[in-house]
Amino acid sequence: MTDDKPDILVVDDEKTIRDGCHRVLSTRGYTVTGAENGQVALDILQKQPVDVILLDLKMPVMDGETLLEILNECYADIPVIIITGHGTVDTAVMCMKKGAYDFITKPFQIDPFLLTIARAAEKRRLEQQARRFQEENSRNLYDLSLEKSRLRTIINCLANGVMVTNRNLEVVLHNPALMRLLELGPDTAFPASVKAFLQDEALIGTLKKIQSGESAPDATIAQEIQAGRRFLRAISAPALGPEDGVVGTVTVLEDITPFKQLDAMKTDFVHMVAHELRSPLVSIRQQQSVMLEGLAGPLDPKQKDFIARGMKKIDGLLDLINDLLDIAKIESAHSTQTRVPTDLQKIIEETVALMEPRAREQGVTVRFTARNLGPIPADPKHMDEVMTNLISNAINYSPDGGEVTISAEGQGEYVEIEIRDRGIGIAPEELPKIFDKFYRVKNPRTRQVMGTGLGLAIVKGVIEAHHGSIDVESVPDGGTTFRILLPALAP
Repeated sequence: MTDDKPDILVVDDEKTIRDGCHRVLSTRGYTVTGAENGQVALDILQKQPVDVILLDLKMPVMDGETLLEILNECYADIPVIIITGHGTVDTAVMCMKKGAYDFITKPFQIDPFLLTIARAAEKRRLEQQARRFQEENSRNLYDLSLEKSRLRTIINCLANGVMVTNRNLEVVLHNPALMRLLELGPDTAFPASVKAFLQDEALIGTLKKIQSGESAPDATIAQEIQAGRRFLRAISAPALGPEDGVVGTVTVLEDITPFKQLDAMKTDFVHMVAHELRSPLVSIRQQQSVMLEGLAGPLDPKQKDFIARGMKKIDGLLDLINDLLDIAKIESAHSTQTRVPTDLQKIIEETVALMEPRAREQGVTVRFTARNLGPIPADPKHMDEVMTNLISNAINYSPDGGEVTISAEGQGEYVEIEIRDRGIGIAPEELPKIFDKFYRVKNPRTRQVMGTGLGLAIVKGVIEAHHGSIDVESVPDGGTTFRILLPALAP
């Protein structure tokens, strides 16, 4: 707001009232915006600042009393003048008790109308000056009260439960979502011991550990707990005082019960795949291998060809099943990882040596360079799977030959690996989908490339499980570049 042009929002479902206010106020230096109901007013408030609100009580969609409650929570610093008829003066007075600044009655008398708005605008201007003065100097009790009100509004609107404890592990701040998740009634007294809210000893032990200062000041601890019928993910962190001392704890609780149920369904599916599909296929392959080797009697060339084709199809199904098992384990966090100092350079060199014969057949040259590359904390088997997938794809999707370049470079806390080809590339609309399960790039030039469409999904899952990241850049007919960042081993 400038001193001579306050912004007025007129909220009234009668267009004549809005237009009349605009005519009277705009000629006197006010900027006037109209809204036909409370919801439209909220939309306007989110987009532009307002200094004074003229608010009718009876409106469709959202009435004035409902809007006033929201304004008191979210826009408490904006003066609200109630527009009312003679029959609803008592209601207007009640609204003033609930936070409205003043009220005016219809039909408006110009002088009192302008005087009321001028007083409200002056109040707004003085409060803004006071706030600016307070921000330039030390925070006073008014700032603390306002900040507390805003913080409580934000916390109360969160879908996740929030629990704040003091030095004595007493709950001093919470939100309705916490009470709902823990199935507690509204009669719980505050402050109350954290044990009055939950009985999970692991979480209570974590809060004690944080409170004692054993964890780093910026550390967060995540764990799963059970509260009644619900499974919750609890993320706890220290609440710091003015001198960065631990004065309490903050815990956010998220309901993960649907995800646990889905995880159980996926586990059942994995077991079914493992026992009902994989074992019979392995047996069939073994039997066909016996026949192909002639141990069950001689075969003519045509019979051998048929059996060999059948074995190839079985191998494809087994690859698909193994990939499904891998991706299910990664997504359910049941994949076994042995994090050891791993020589990534050696893994890439061995993968390149393994892929070179196939690359030469396609006229592809593979080059690898490494710089300042130290060990990384990783599972060597999973890293080998990642490099095999990406290098194999770079060769497969270079049907016209060319060059595949692989570079790995240490960059302090991270190691960057880049795998670049000059192949067919990926269309821009397909790039966001390439890490999806079963998705394969659609290009007639690569129809001969076999695969399950799970390779890149597994790669992404492994990289993220190692706290790394992967992104891709591609130009159709210009090649593709995969870039991986992985944490380096701490010195």
